[in-house]
This record gives sequence, C-alpha cells and structure tokens, in this order.
Amino acid sequence: MKSQAQAAFPVILTSLEAAAEITRLRLLALLAEAELTVSELMTILGQSQPRISRHLKLLVEAGLVERHREGAWAFFRLAERGARADLARDLLARIELSDPMLASDRTRLAEARRARAETAARYFADHAREWDGIRSLHVAEDMVEAAIMEVVGEGPFRSILDLGTGTGRMLELLAPLADRAVGVDQSPAMLNVARARLEGAGARGVILRQGDIYALPVEADGQDLVVIHRVLHYLDDPARALREAARVTRPGGRLIVVDFAPHAHEFLREEHAHRRLGFSAQEIADFMREAGLDLIEHRDLKPGARDSGNLTVSLWVGRDRRSIGDDLPITSRELA
Repeated sequence: MKSQAQAAFPVILTSLEAAAEITRLRLLALLAEAELTVSELMTILGQSQPRISRHLKLLVEAGLVERHREGAWAFFRLAERGARADLARDLLARIELSDPMLASDRTRLAEARRARAETAARYFADHAREWDGIRSLHVAEDMVEAAIMEVVGEGPFRSILDLGTGTGRMLELLAPLADRAVGVDQSPAMLNVARARLEGAGARGVILRQGDIYALPVEADGQDLVVIHRVLHYLDDPARALREAARVTRPGGRLIVVDFAPHAHEFLREEHAHRRLGFSAQEIADFMREAGLDLIEHRDLKPGARDSGNLTVSLWVGRDRRSIGDDLPITSRELA
C-alpha cells in the first residue's frame, strides 16, 4: 500500500476547512476527473464566473488544487502530490459514486468533454492535410512507433516528459508505462487536440503544459525519460533545446530524439515552416555530448517499397552520464 505524506495539524485543518463547502467539494470531485477551465466549470455547475473563481482561489491557496496558465486561459486540476493532495483524494474516495448531485456533475462533465473533443477535431481537420502530406514522405508511422517502443522498453518509469507533444500521440503510447507523464507544447490549440485525444484514450496520470522548449516548466533532474519526437527541425537552436532537455533529465535517465535524416525537400521550409532539412547522425551525437549525454543507440528507419516517399526517419538514444543514485528507479532494460 502506498504510504501517504504527513502534514502538521494546522495544514490539515486549513485543508479541511477549504474542502468543507458544497461547491468546493463538487469542484474537487470534478477536478479529480479532468483538468478544466473556469468557463467549463461554470457550465457544469451552473454558477457565475466570480463565484467559481472565488472558490477555486480558496482551493488553490489551501493546496488542494493546482492552477496553470496557457496563454489567456487558466486550467485547474486536483493537486498531484503531498499531504494536501492525499487528503483531498481520501475525502473524495469516501463519497458514494451514486450520489445524485455528483452523478449529475459527471454527466455535464462528459458533455463538456464532448464539446472539447469536437473543437479539437475541427482544428485537426483544418490542419490534417499538412500532417498527412509530411507523413506520406517517410517510412510508415507504425514502424516509427514500433522502433520507439522497442528502445523505450517496458518500464516502469516514475516520470516521462514529451517535448512538443502536438497531438499527444507519444503520451498515448508511453503514459501507460509511467506513474506520471507530462506533455509540453507551445501551442494552446495543439494542447486542446492532445487533451481530447488522451481523454478519449482513457489515459491516466497525464499532465499537459504550455511552455517554451528552451525554458521548460518542469523541475530539473526529474525525468526518467524525455522524448523529442519530430520537433527539432522546427527550431532555430536545436542544440539549446537538447541542453534544456538534458537539464531536466534524471541522472542516468534517457533522452530519445526522433527526427529526419538529412534530405533535400526544400518545400518543407516554404510550406511547413521547417527550419532544418534533417540532421546527420554525428550532428545529434555532438549535440548530446555537449549536453552531458552519451549516445547509446542510433537507428535509421528508411522507407521501403510500400512507402511513397524517400525521407529517412532517424532515432537517437542518449543517456545522462551522471551516476544513478540509490533513490532513482530502475527504468527499463539496458541499451548497450
């Protein structure tokens, strides 16, 4: 049984006082199910913006709820860690699932999720042509994903970080292997697509954050596995992005980079905002070495007869060269 964090008497008392109100308890129950905005909570609970905001402020100040911004939007979710989070989850676990009020809230939550999914689907449909056009140029997606899963291994991991998460596909694949999976992307619209996808897939323990790949909104030395999947070719300074990824990688942890090998498709710059036309094996190896990582594996996935394009997708695995401490998890099989 997982041990729970302990806290001082005043902390427990403050948390209980914050939770001991009908709207705030309903908010806690909803935020245990999904990460939601104020407007979504207004729709679900049928209450005004000032009222919802006031209750959320109290819950955040009590440490029961976490808040983060994505551009002009703010998202709220039940706190993840610590004594206050344990207390909130323990309280919610003692409420009967059949409670009529909470059952009604869950029904409206499902409606809000459907609306979010429809919005995301429209955005994806508007941009599907560009993604489909690029995918048609390289080896089949299932082969790329199979190679990624092979080098990742079986886990388990404490924490996985996906940089430039886009539609959330990497998190959909990898989240089942981890206690916690975090996706970071600069685009709020893409994060909405990822939220809808991951909710539809029933993914658990996933956190999405808007953030700069050069200044990541996660703690240093905290990630067992970091993935950068077809992102570097969009960046002005890919070496800097790898240094930042290495900064948040746990000693002994791994960084997986998936991107294109060098090619001559100049139209990808003009039509799809690619800054770089692929990377050589040595270039990424040099970036990793400068970032404090040892390159432990490199693969080239070349298109076959069934692929219409001629772009090669390359995969690199780097390991943080610092020693693994006794408190670090055993992540996966060793890659020689």
